[in-house]
Amino acid sequence: MRLLAKWILVALAFLALPSVIDGISIASFTTALIIAFFWGLVMLTVRPILNIILLPVNILTLGLFSFVINALLFWGIGSFITGVHVSGFVPALLGSLVVSVAGFIADKLLSQD
Repeated sequence: MRLLAKWILVALAFLALPSVIDGISIASFTTALIIAFFWGLVMLTVRPILNIILLPVNILTLGLFSFVINALLFWGIGSFITGVHVSGFVPALLGSLVVSVAGFIADKLLSQD
């Protein structure tokens, strides 16, 4: 139940992105659910692998390269899903930051402590 609630909250964050950031458009709530699903899947599988491979760069930039990795993953996911348009790197960076913060807040709100 907690996973479903987090998925819906992150999808709502994706749905709110076009009103907050110019350069991002999402067609519908269904599209937001699909991109939220793939965002979670990529964050669980691809991102840890990229973080290990790019660890030296991440150490040199004091962890700031993680933002670049998130932005590129967001941009990549947006290019494969119909109904999602990300116009460039800066909107992808800002969008990934907003969605990451929304996911963090959703985790804190839904924590079982």
